[in-house]
Amino acid sequence: MTTDRRTFLKVAAASAALVAPAAVVAQSDETRRSKSASAARLSKTRLARMREAMARHVESGRMPGLVTLVSRRGETHVDAIGVKAFGGKDPMRRDTIFRIASITKPITAAAAMILVEEAKLRLDDPVDPLLPELANRKVLKRIDSSLDDTVPAKRPITLRDLLTFRLGIGAVMVFPEKHPIQKAMSDAGVSPSAKLPAHAPDELMKRFGSLPLAHQPGEKWMYNSGSDILGILISRATGKTLETFLRERIFAPLGMKDTAFSVPEAKLDRLATAYQTDFATGKTVLFDQARGGRFARPPVFESGAGGLVSTVDDFLAFGRMMLAKGVHGRERILSRPSIELMTTDQITAEQKAASDFFPGFWDNRGWGFGMAVVTRRDDVARSAGTYGWDGGYGTSWYADPREDMTGILMTQRVWDSPVAPAVNRDFWTSAYQAIDD
Repeated sequence: MTTDRRTFLKVAAASAALVAPAAVVAQSDETRRSKSASAARLSKTRLARMREAMARHVESGRMPGLVTLVSRRGETHVDAIGVKAFGGKDPMRRDTIFRIASITKPITAAAAMILVEEAKLRLDDPVDPLLPELANRKVLKRIDSSLDDTVPAKRPITLRDLLTFRLGIGAVMVFPEKHPIQKAMSDAGVSPSAKLPAHAPDELMKRFGSLPLAHQPGEKWMYNSGSDILGILISRATGKTLETFLRERIFAPLGMKDTAFSVPEAKLDRLATAYQTDFATGKTVLFDQARGGRFARPPVFESGAGGLVSTVDDFLAFGRMMLAKGVHGRERILSRPSIELMTTDQITAEQKAASDFFPGFWDNRGWGFGMAVVTRRDDVARSAGTYGWDGGYGTSWYADPREDMTGILMTQRVWDSPVAPAVNRDFWTSAYQAIDD
């Protein structure tokens, strides 16, 4: 990293602050008043350390820039570091738009719970009436069975199964792929990956319906697919596209004006460029560009598992609603019992023992509806009861009820493995160390 690039990063960050919209300045004034009223403190010295830690990740060349947000008891701190694209001069800003990947999942789960509260869906009813493609399932005898080596499902798939990822199909965590079901999912275009499904909802469900389940419904937690299918269920239950329902019931009430499944032309200059590792060469290469890329136009499939774009302030509004037990201002988005159910660990010890994910995941975490739940504190970061999730394009959101705190990290570097990258770990450790009371 040259001195010139370090200088540029500092200038870019300063520029981002200078061009911040008036609303940001107003929010800063409100933040100072809230801080005085609540006596909450985030240490300026320790926040500066967090900024230094984040800047080192940008200076390493792994990503051109990032935005972080830490909010606690009304006090909000935002850092925008670096630029939106390698070789560019446009600085990261507070209102930069990011592809948020799997932190889409909690929003999709919240939408489903709105329908549960309205009695349009029920947690333990079979989904067959709205998703007939999933009726009368066949189930592999073993995970390595041939696709015709099956037994009948013991029971139908329910909404609760979709929300908790216990529907019987999802990511098979064996690499490289070797089981017939893995190849079949890849061939059908339903295998979880950084590339989102490219088939229309009805076609995607037809493809899911053509495959046997890998496990009996309710038997085992399997990542990801439940949220994509859940989004289709919501659309069919409401007679609206998933984006329309999310906009009407969540985005508009919360003021999430930049959250959607694509970025309109007028906002493309705010969309960061996404990068990934070319494993053949070890080099950083383009994953998705802003103009002309995957998110520059409405998708064929609105992925409830990972298809949204958003900003740190938009997601802060969602996080605050969750911490407020479903309330935003004078409006209730969800009931308190719904929030509590969503953020309670739903996975039994037996199911955790049978469910593969990355090493150590279940040691201190469980799974609620569309998000992880911290079950034990064994690190500086995250109290027991904290909930949230990470996104494989380089995003992270968690909310901690004990600290009344939410944190958001936005980068656009696709993860190299299921294990969170160092920038995530450093952000969360730094965020909690900034607590000064």
